[in-house]
Amino acid sequence: MFRFPAVAVLGALLALAALTGASDSSPIEDARIEYLLTAVASLQDAQFVRNGKTYDSKAAVDHLRSKLRAAGSRVQTAEDFIRVCASESSISGKPYEIRFADGTVLLAADFLRQKLLEFDALRGSGESRR
Repeated sequence: MFRFPAVAVLGALLALAALTGASDSSPIEDARIEYLLTAVASLQDAQFVRNGKTYDSKAAVDHLRSKLRAAGSRVQTAEDFIRVCASESSISGKPYEIRFADGTVLLAADFLRQKLLEFDALRGSGESRR
C-alpha cells in the first residue's frame, strides 16, 4: 500500500551504516533508523501531524533527526528511535500521526514499526542485530 524502492535503498543504507559508525548504536541499528527516516521522506503526499499542526515529509524528517540528535545515547536501536523520537511530542505527549492522501490516518509509531518489519524481512530476520 505505502511502498517505496526499499530494496534499492537497503544496500546503500547498510553500506553507509558500516562506514559511519560514529553513533552509540551499531551499524545495523543505524541502517534500520535511516531506513525509517527514508520511509518518512518518501511520503511526499502525506501530512505529518504534530501537536495539531501539519507538516510535509521534509519537515517531519528534519524534526525526527533533531530529536534523534538530542536523544543521544538513549537511542541505541530502531525500536528506541520509534519510542523516544517518533511516537509522540515530548512537550505535549500527543501522539504523532500520518495523514495519507487517501484520508487514512495512522499513528506514526505504527507506520514505523511496520516499516521496520519490512526492513528486517528484507535483511533476513535470523541474523543478530547487535
